[in-house]
Amino acid sequence: MQTIKSDLRSWLWILALLLVLQALPEPASANETLPDAAQTGSLLWRMGQGYTTATTLNTDVRMEISGLVARVRVRQEFRNEGGDWVEGIYVFPLPDKAAVDRMRLHIGDRFIEGEIREKEQAKKEYEQAKQSGKKASLVQQQRANLFTTSVANVAPGERVVVEIEYLEDLRYEDGRFSIRFPMTLTPRYVPGKALPDKQGNGWSADTDQVPDASLITPPQVSRSQNHKISLTADVNAGMPLEIIASRYHPVSVSEKDGHYTVALSDQKTVMDHDFELVWQPVPSAEPRAMAFAETINGKSYQLLMVMPPNHDNVLPVHIPRETIFIVDTSGSMHGVSMSQAKRAVNLAIKALKPGDLFNVIEFDSYTTALYPLSKPASANNVAKAVKFVQQLQADGGTEMRPALKLAFSTPVQESHLRQIVFITDGSVGYEDQMFSMIEQNLGDARLFTVGIGSAPNSLFMRKAAEAGRGSYTYVSALHEVSEKMEALFRKLEHPQVTDINMHWPSGVIVDSYPATVPDLYLGEPVSVKVQGSNAFRSGDVLRITGNTVAGAWAADLALDTPVQSKGIAALWARARIGELMGQERRGGNAEALRAGILETALTHHLVSKYTSLIAVDKTPARPSGDPLSSEQVPNLMPYGQSTNAIFGFPATATSAPAMRIMGAAWLLAAFLFVVMLRTGRRRYHGRRS
Repeated sequence: MQTIKSDLRSWLWILALLLVLQALPEPASANETLPDAAQTGSLLWRMGQGYTTATTLNTDVRMEISGLVARVRVRQEFRNEGGDWVEGIYVFPLPDKAAVDRMRLHIGDRFIEGEIREKEQAKKEYEQAKQSGKKASLVQQQRANLFTTSVANVAPGERVVVEIEYLEDLRYEDGRFSIRFPMTLTPRYVPGKALPDKQGNGWSADTDQVPDASLITPPQVSRSQNHKISLTADVNAGMPLEIIASRYHPVSVSEKDGHYTVALSDQKTVMDHDFELVWQPVPSAEPRAMAFAETINGKSYQLLMVMPPNHDNVLPVHIPRETIFIVDTSGSMHGVSMSQAKRAVNLAIKALKPGDLFNVIEFDSYTTALYPLSKPASANNVAKAVKFVQQLQADGGTEMRPALKLAFSTPVQESHLRQIVFITDGSVGYEDQMFSMIEQNLGDARLFTVGIGSAPNSLFMRKAAEAGRGSYTYVSALHEVSEKMEALFRKLEHPQVTDINMHWPSGVIVDSYPATVPDLYLGEPVSVKVQGSNAFRSGDVLRITGNTVAGAWAADLALDTPVQSKGIAALWARARIGELMGQERRGGNAEALRAGILETALTHHLVSKYTSLIAVDKTPARPSGDPLSSEQVPNLMPYGQSTNAIFGFPATATSAPAMRIMGAAWLLAAFLFVVMLRTGRRRYHGRRS
């Protein structure tokens, strides 16, 4: 009897140990956060297919493109399929240069025009409307490329539409115009110690390194019956086109009198891959200079573009280069993104010339360099690097800083021009810290960013390249790796235009952005947004000068007869706000800069860090006794990415040491189980004998 009791106690102890281990939460280190509380404060139910909400969402996009400017209308349809009154909250990406200037709240056949307010005032008005049962919508900026729409008091079975409009200037590169519309976001990595309070409903806690993390980490689902998008673009290029096409989605194209209409072939396309439209003028019509203007309240605004010299007009000069490749191998790069990155790096390594130096640095939670110092691009070293890159795997956190620090601290070779090629999806929540680090440590190097994946962080790619006086590109599909990397090789090898200056006509006072024009590379234009003290006079010319390794360079642009185009003023204001935010990040006078941003945003009716759009219906809709639920509407995971690789084991935000402890505990439990089982068998056979 005693033996039986002893066996029973042993089995109970093992059962208790297993239950405790099963109940333990997924561990996190002191400076990492996990998505284990993703549903806190939201009505999200775990289903067999992922998360679901009572509020569903579909999106319709309309683009009107003229010259260098696009006006884009985004209609977000919130439908309440549940039985309770709800508030829907949706975090979504927009282009990082979008000037959001309009919002409408549609209720049945009525609509309410949104008004721009200081951010705290807009939030206060929204909360008051929500509590009083009135329908209301609020559009806030979390990052320059990340926004939140909140819509309150949606009745059971009701459909409410929020319509947002923004302006954006087009990208012109290598003879092609392009516009990109982001459809979803890659989950951002959030380091730091968790703070006690939480501002939003995101899966991450706010931390000391990313104080607004809960506002930029919406829940994400692998698949959904909703999250569909329809998109149509009307393109008035002002010149005949040789090519017009979508890079990643099937489209239909029609033309009439020089106007092109482009539409997604499937008007219920899944929102898991950024949309990009490109068009190329016929060679004889390729522009060398363009100017657009708008006059508002007596003030003149201009958008100017001048092409630098092309490779046919610049003498070839070979400069020995030291190229340091930094490869993101964190969990968010798992799958297709990692394949794209590895192919891109291998192509770049094989394109090096014998006199060049190079190194490869890979990072996740830790940083590893192929060589302690850069090595000559010999056949043997290149082969070793290709083998090193081929075995890379995506896992762990996105700790960019140690990798960049290692690249910056490598001893400089005075005989070689240092170029750092940073290959990443940019999925971090601490972008501003990275921009400052690059500016402070760059020295004479140049930093080029390659955005990898179907939904890279465009803000990080562009601003990091600007801070690094380099250029940026995107690789979003395996079939375009060669094309995009070859274009990057041409930029890396081509002498850049430096020391660029704008020489304005005498007597003209201008406020122009960027205040300092960055270095230019093959196929990229000088682009500047200007507010003039008055209209330019007949014969006024802007002279742009710079230097190349082949000598001085200059170009002229007539200013008195630009094409009139709506939206130029808003684009100037958006550029000014971006410049002021950069000064704020660098430690400028916070109060004065905040006032400047606020004044510019309010004057031009723009959403910014300090302003939001608010629309409130005057009539209460929800009965005072009915409760209101709050739901965080999820985003779709980007195409080719794995939820398990980012949020699972191992994951972007997990702690490897803690996981090893957990694994050891399970092994100990299994060992004890086997020991007890064998002991029980021996005792059983002993009693039988």
